[in-house]
Amino acid sequence: MAKRAPAPAAQNFDVVIVGSGAAGLTAALNLADRARVVVLSKGALSAGSTAWAQGGIAAVLERGDTFESHIDDTMVAGAGLNDRRAVEFVVENAPAAIARLADLGVPFNPGDRERFHLTQEGGHSRRRIVHVDDATGWAVQQALERAARAHPNITLAPERVGVDLITERHLADGGGDGGGRRCHGLYALNRETGLVERFVAPATILATGGASRVYLYSTNPDGATGDGIAMAWRAGCRVANLEFNQFHPTCLYHPQVKNFLITEAMRGEGGKLRLPDGERFMPRFDPREELAPRDVVARAIDHEMKRLGLEHVLLDVTHLDPDFVIGHFPTIYRRLVELGIDPTKQPIPVVPAAHYTCGGVSIDRAGRTDLPGLYAIGEVSQSGLHGANRMASNSLLECLVFGQAAAEDILALGAPAEPVPAVRPWDESRVTDSDEEIVVTHNWAELRRFMWDYVGIVRTTKRLERAGHRVALLKGEIAEYYANFRVNPNLLELRNLVTVADLIVRSALARKESRGLHYTLDYPQALPDAVDTILTPDPEKP
Repeated sequence: MAKRAPAPAAQNFDVVIVGSGAAGLTAALNLADRARVVVLSKGALSAGSTAWAQGGIAAVLERGDTFESHIDDTMVAGAGLNDRRAVEFVVENAPAAIARLADLGVPFNPGDRERFHLTQEGGHSRRRIVHVDDATGWAVQQALERAARAHPNITLAPERVGVDLITERHLADGGGDGGGRRCHGLYALNRETGLVERFVAPATILATGGASRVYLYSTNPDGATGDGIAMAWRAGCRVANLEFNQFHPTCLYHPQVKNFLITEAMRGEGGKLRLPDGERFMPRFDPREELAPRDVVARAIDHEMKRLGLEHVLLDVTHLDPDFVIGHFPTIYRRLVELGIDPTKQPIPVVPAAHYTCGGVSIDRAGRTDLPGLYAIGEVSQSGLHGANRMASNSLLECLVFGQAAAEDILALGAPAEPVPAVRPWDESRVTDSDEEIVVTHNWAELRRFMWDYVGIVRTTKRLERAGHRVALLKGEIAEYYANFRVNPNLLELRNLVTVADLIVRSALARKESRGLHYTLDYPQALPDAVDTILTPDPEKP
């Protein structure tokens, strides 16, 4: 066996940011004038969910619209589980966040009467979605990346896969400096060298996105494997509301494409959901019809598919002006035409798919977690904004507002701070290279399949218990594999996915009601009081 290279030297910064999407880069840009920052991404900088966001960003910008209306819409969509103070904080900071993006060069579509063209999406009572055609996330990602590359205090480190957070137990003196529990940075696997590196700092920000890849069908990029949630849990942080997994109602159904999203804005602009015989069905489920919140629409589609044995339903925009469809949804139009579907002439086959993780690591309004020195922002977190169901186009907004809030809190606490104590190198002395990669690939496929079948859009206690039993078995197998073989990206992602799957199932079993995205046939009614599901790690059971 070839001799391994020595462990790389620790890399010291003022702030380590894990994740290079809207949340992570927003935080970096707000920190960089006064702190040395490194931004890690597990693949290319643009590979995260931000670049995939089609619809837009919600903000009160139209004359006659009000903060109170945006707040109320968010609370209604969230089924009352939202933290109203968090909702107010995000909504009231939205216009300024949009203005900062415009200043960075994001080319939002201009309006006729307003500065920006505004569209409407499910759950919103007004037009308040700013967008760049149907590729808003890509435009935002590119603008933030340009600014980050140009800043001398920001180091960009792609192709790094997070392994674990560095805490007091990883210090060279064993944590015996009396400093107590604290996050000191991150161990990360360098994909190119195969070595685990140490990124050390007095402040660490998790901006790693969600965990929708725990399901068989997802609209998310492959990297959405719950890494930040799992790492924070292992480091002792509470998580909340992980039973609320949003399934986007309209993912393209096509044998060649598994995760192409058909934006909610298509329904906002008049698209209708139909059965194969042309019948509309949403009026039977909700008076808001196609503009009902996503959980309502996804359950309606799921119900009709199961009732009629369908593989998909249809999203119809053929009654709209073809020039309007092509002009407002150019990216979607081009892709569909490539696949032999002309949406101006024929309906689009669609199915629900896992889309957004509404729960996550518990934080306050500065992004602080339970672990001193550790922040979490964006989809990895549970800020109180989304409640039991994220309302359309509030997610990029959350990234922008909390990215700035976390940066301001770190700077207010005195970053750059004193250097971190010496951190032990990653220990590979008792592991070998894997000789059975099939264990990883098989367990990955099995996990995602039973999560889809047992912990999907409609749940029962029996299904959840079955899932919990399978998760427990997989956790044991994966823990044994992790203990004996060198880490690689697939193993790290699987380890994190099984941790998050366990947390999702435990959270779902704990909620004895149906609320928002959590719908169970055993408890179909909502309880009188909306209460968060909070899980606290047992320090004796990592």
